[in-house]
Amino acid sequence: MEYGTLQTEGRNPRTTHIDAMSTLEQLYCLNGEDKRAVEAVEAALPRVAPVVDRIVSGMKRGGRLIYVGCGTSGRLGVLDASECPPTYGVDEGLVVGVIAGGDRALRHAVEGAEDSREAGREAMTPLSLREADTVVGLSAAGGAAFVLGAVEAANAAGCATVALTCNPGTPLEALCAYAIPVFTGPEAVTGSTRMKAGTAQKLVLNMLSTCAMIQTGRVRENLMINVRPTNAKLRDRAVRILRQLTGCGAEAAADALERAGNDVAAAADLLEDAK
Repeated sequence: MEYGTLQTEGRNPRTTHIDAMSTLEQLYCLNGEDKRAVEAVEAALPRVAPVVDRIVSGMKRGGRLIYVGCGTSGRLGVLDASECPPTYGVDEGLVVGVIAGGDRALRHAVEGAEDSREAGREAMTPLSLREADTVVGLSAAGGAAFVLGAVEAANAAGCATVALTCNPGTPLEALCAYAIPVFTGPEAVTGSTRMKAGTAQKLVLNMLSTCAMIQTGRVRENLMINVRPTNAKLRDRAVRILRQLTGCGAEAAADALERAGNDVAAAADLLEDAK
C-alpha cells in the first residue's frame, strides 16, 4: 500500500498554516481535530459491538483478549492490557498486549521492528493461542508487517481476529474476521498518527476491555467491584464502593474489607449478609 493513498498520511487542509498560529489558535485547532476522532469512533460503533460480543463469549470459554501492534498502536494495546488487572481484579494473562520490539519499544523506537511478518508470527508462539482467544491487530495504516504476521498466526490457531485501523480497504482488514475501521482522516501534523488515529484507537480499546469486564461480572451497577486496593487511593476507593453499594459507614466498610482480605466483592457480600 502506497503511503500517498492513505487517509492518515494525507495533508490536512485545516492545518497547513498551523506553524503561523498563536498558541491559543493552535490549541483550538488541535482540539477541533480531536473532536473529529470522537465522531469517527461514534460512526464505527456498529462495527465495535459484534467484536465485544465475541470477546465476551470467548472469555466465558476461557479465552483471552490479545492486542498486537507497533509503535503508538502497540503502546496503546499494552497500556489497556496492563490496566485491567488493578482495575478489575483479573489475572494478568486475561488481557495481553504485544508490541513489536518487545518491552524496549514501550519507551524507545526500535528500528525495523514492525517490518517483519515472521517476527509477528513468532511473537504469538509463547501465547499458545487457542480458538476462544480474540486477537486484535492494531495498525493505523493497516499494513504493518509485524501485525499481519501475528494475525496470520492467530487465524491458523482458529482465533477470532479483528482489524482496528484508520484507513479503508487495508491488508489487515482483509486478513481479519472482524474489522473496526475508524476514519480519522489526515492528521494536524502530517502523518503523526499518535494524534487523532491514536486517540481513536485508545477510545475503542477502552470500549472493548470495559464492556468485556462489565459483561463478565467485574462491574456491579457502575462500580469496580473487583478493584484491587493495592495503595491508599485504591483502598479509599474500595471503601467508597462498599459504602455506595451497601449504605454502611466508613468504619464498617473498612472492617469488612479487612475481614475479606481486601476482596471488595467478598466484603460487599459480608456487609449484605449482616443486614
